[in-house]
Amino acid sequence: MTTAAQDQIPTGVLPTSDEPFRIESHGVDYIPLSERWAKPRDIGWLWAGASVQVEYFIYGAILMTFGFTFFQALSVIIIGNLSYFLLGLSSLQGPQAGTTVFGTNRAAYGPNGSRIISFFNWLTQLGFEVEGIILIVGAGLVLSVKAGFTPGDPAKVVFVIVAVAIQAILPFLGHATMVKVLRWLAIPFVVIFAILLAFAVPHVTTASPHHGVGWPLYMVGLAFTITLSGLGWTECGSDYSRYLTPEAKKSSIVGWVFVSTAVPEILVMTLGAAVFTFVKGLGTGDAFTALAHQTAIPSWFVVLFLIFAIFQLFAINALDLYSSGVTLQALGLRVKRYVAVLIDCVIVLGFTIFAVLSTSFSTYLGDFVFMVIVWIAPWFGIYMTDWVLRRFKYVPSHLQRTGRDSLYYRNGGFFWPAIIAQLVGMFAAASGLSVTPKIYFTMPTWLNEVTVHTTFADFSVYLGIGVGALVYLVLGYSSVRKQAKEQERLLAAGTESANRPPAGVGVTLD
Repeated sequence: MTTAAQDQIPTGVLPTSDEPFRIESHGVDYIPLSERWAKPRDIGWLWAGASVQVEYFIYGAILMTFGFTFFQALSVIIIGNLSYFLLGLSSLQGPQAGTTVFGTNRAAYGPNGSRIISFFNWLTQLGFEVEGIILIVGAGLVLSVKAGFTPGDPAKVVFVIVAVAIQAILPFLGHATMVKVLRWLAIPFVVIFAILLAFAVPHVTTASPHHGVGWPLYMVGLAFTITLSGLGWTECGSDYSRYLTPEAKKSSIVGWVFVSTAVPEILVMTLGAAVFTFVKGLGTGDAFTALAHQTAIPSWFVVLFLIFAIFQLFAINALDLYSSGVTLQALGLRVKRYVAVLIDCVIVLGFTIFAVLSTSFSTYLGDFVFMVIVWIAPWFGIYMTDWVLRRFKYVPSHLQRTGRDSLYYRNGGFFWPAIIAQLVGMFAAASGLSVTPKIYFTMPTWLNEVTVHTTFADFSVYLGIGVGALVYLVLGYSSVRKQAKEQERLLAAGTESANRPPAGVGVTLD
């Protein structure tokens, strides 16, 4: 079938390249218009299935360990989850560019410069995967104890191996499979959390065990919530929206993504904070054990809850593993997408065994959040500023080229205004990052200057995004606007080279 004939296939007809329960053939390569089967509500359901899950329940409980009153925690949860609007914005490039976030990112940083940022994202996705596997293993260990088996370190290692093997299934199959499975899981988990709420309500008290915190620690909790909610997912947005057609309404995409994520996560995190008021230890690294040992919620339901939680954690981890696979391709590893998934599984296996045997979940999570904020905040500011300067358009074929024939190649494959803005933005984010006292006393004061002079309040997210965007705007405005005019010329010409990848491009990366 010719390319022209393919593009006449009606939208909504599912192609063989992305069918549920078959291996998806696409990766970081361009998705032809004939294969854009999704609608905004499909992406909404995918994110909804990923949002009603136990990680956010635990995050809500962890927030209470900051010393918040219940109503302080509630305000942080609501404000922090408004950041899912950022995820909606970072999902808008996929339909026009036809590729993943870090395929599109080549326009802002250059093909080689983008590899550096892709590496940061790859580590971030691996970190989130490790977090999910730790929770899965934790739930499995609690269930084992309830069944009369006390697992030692060898059993923990076996649990990790089995969990990683199961984890690989959904991302190995790919996009359409995950859309369908996550949609299936959304409703059952709404029911499970509703039952948990019914059991919890008689025991919840808004008379918090804490007296509340001042504004510096409030800002720390807000940065924690923003990073683990909307901002922490922005680097994945177009990985799932690229199967939408360019004609998909931007307001519908943002609306479906925002409502499908912010609303359920506000509710689930609030439930976690509420249950913390009567379940001691829920906000620690051993949350499942604390839940299993309380007496307010029936034991049979705790077992059911943990079983469902394991399934849901596998589903949410599938998104991270899928994105880490296509990011590995964007780094330049010339393997098929599903092979990249298997490579990442092996790496996650090693990291998780180390984490499970050597550190607590809460310590791991805190250190990980610090790393994510420093790079992702400036990156998001630069990425979105670049998109706006280009008048919301890219030339898809040139995004797929990584050599000198790419419009985005720039100087040796680097666009230095973006690299400089990233470095300055990372310094700004670090300067406003409120870290633990142990880390602070080993850091030079000049690297944490803002925090020192604001009584350890956290402005890392805002400084990172704002400074990264501003520096890029100042340094890159003229060059990017000039390139945007060249984009307009190529797109207006309507040639094969402007609107689709040339023959052979992306073949080894699909």
